[in-house]
Amino acid sequence: MKGALSHLKVLDMARILAGPWCTQNLADMGADVIKVERPGRGDDTRSWGPPWIKDVHGQDTSDSGYYASCNRNKRSITVDISSSEGQEMIRELAAQCDVFIENYKRGDLKRYGLDYESIKKVNPRIVYCSITGYGQEGPYADKPGYDFVFQGLGGIMSLTGERDDLPGGGPQKVGIALSDIMTGMYATIAILSALEYRNVSGAGQYIDMALLDCTVAMGSNQATAFLLNGQIPKRFGNAHAAVVPYQAFEVADGHIIVTVGNDGQWQRYCKVMGRPDLAGDERFSTTSNRIINRDALVPEIARTMLERSRSDWLETLEAAGVPCGPINNYKDVFEDPQVRYRELRVDVPRSDEGVVPVLASPLRLMGTPASYRLAPPALGEHTEQILTSYLGKSKDQIEQLRTRGVI
Repeated sequence: MKGALSHLKVLDMARILAGPWCTQNLADMGADVIKVERPGRGDDTRSWGPPWIKDVHGQDTSDSGYYASCNRNKRSITVDISSSEGQEMIRELAAQCDVFIENYKRGDLKRYGLDYESIKKVNPRIVYCSITGYGQEGPYADKPGYDFVFQGLGGIMSLTGERDDLPGGGPQKVGIALSDIMTGMYATIAILSALEYRNVSGAGQYIDMALLDCTVAMGSNQATAFLLNGQIPKRFGNAHAAVVPYQAFEVADGHIIVTVGNDGQWQRYCKVMGRPDLAGDERFSTTSNRIINRDALVPEIARTMLERSRSDWLETLEAAGVPCGPINNYKDVFEDPQVRYRELRVDVPRSDEGVVPVLASPLRLMGTPASYRLAPPALGEHTEQILTSYLGKSKDQIEQLRTRGVI
């Protein structure tokens, strides 16, 4: 069965995470993604280990788990874009592709004749996506930056972490590179939107993606609330600013999450806790009252939650229809029955007969499902294959290019 995007060819000149995350989405849906890398070194994240991808003998390769997380279903070609021959090969490949994606600093690719205006000359229908930290214009446009910087600058860390007046209070970054991941997701949407418009107009276009823009957009209801009332949102740790109780509680043998979203659930929760006093207290009878009287209510709940085990609470709360859940580490995650049923781990064979475990795509298209055709490629693994099939190079020509260090 062909993937939904199996008719598309993508030239991927992005490194690290945001760009590769985007192109992995496209590749999972069937697009032919050619990952262009520097000869001898490749994507920076190849060296960001341990852990490392294992070969067929269980020995470490030179490619990291970080690299493996966002580069499956791609083919790798090595090209020295500082050479005139390398630049010409990129233009020849771009002439045959639908999408060109890159995350170089503003203006870098123009020096090599690989910017949008140059690529558009050889392929007017190209959808060209640039990913930078701050965008192509503005006072910060030339500044470098990584995910952590944007979680701080874009407001995410002002919302993440325990309350300032509690032990351990203060700003925290999210445990994954959230700004990178979400920029990759927004870039995927932008590219697909541009391709759909091309189907109507016949015209390609340029896309300017910025980590800062995407991080600010993630502020969603919290940022919008500030725009409406001018009040700066505060950190609430594992609690919720607008719903109570909606947080993690310590229990006799760990922690669980309880999320009471309406007054009916609140009454059922009180019954399970054996706390009719809380159920009948007018201070806590409505969602609004529970928010106003949070500081009086939460300590009472916390005291009761300590009386029983995690499994006991989860079983009784679920039976009563009160939303709740465990706080899993990743060992717990991949042992969870629902995770196993949904097959969220996929083992992809490597060309050396080794196997790489990857995370399944959450994009569940029933007619054109995601596929796992290729393991994260070794550096330059498909160089000869691509130069032959796309550019018609002979073995002798390829060997000469390799001798001159172009590939």
